[in-house]
Amino acid sequence: MGDILMVLLPAGILVAVLWTLTTALRPRDTGISEAEKYQQDLARRSAAHYAEQVRLATAVRARLEANTRPSQNEQQQSQQADHARAALQARTGSGTGAGTGAHGHLLPGGLFDPQLVMQLQTMARDGHKLQAIKLLRQTTHTDLATAKKYVDRL
Repeated sequence: MGDILMVLLPAGILVAVLWTLTTALRPRDTGISEAEKYQQDLARRSAAHYAEQVRLATAVRARLEANTRPSQNEQQQSQQADHARAALQARTGSGTGAGTGAHGHLLPGGLFDPQLVMQLQTMARDGHKLQAIKLLRQTTHTDLATAKKYVDRL
């Protein structure tokens, strides 16, 4: 019995050492745990939600800017309407005798004389907006609000 024990004991120890080594050196499971899967899914959904929020905010801002900021075409049309209104007021004011100077600065289409416009632009750029408004009111007999709007747009 001693001989069997002498052979089996080292063989058992050798098997145990080999089993330990193979277990230790075996590649581990490369899959991710359920918690990691959940975190990755949560991060993906959060990124998608954030992207959607950014897209919606951008769309709302574009709509708001479109409503509050008129395009250049609309500004030009508004200026032309102001010109026509000023010309109409100048023509109606001429019946009272006060508007005789206004016709010298208006062209047949109801637009201002280019020299007057250049003078107003120069005054507005040089920081003399009040004088430009006053000159416009004197030459066209427009009301203060219309003259101020026109000079502000120059």
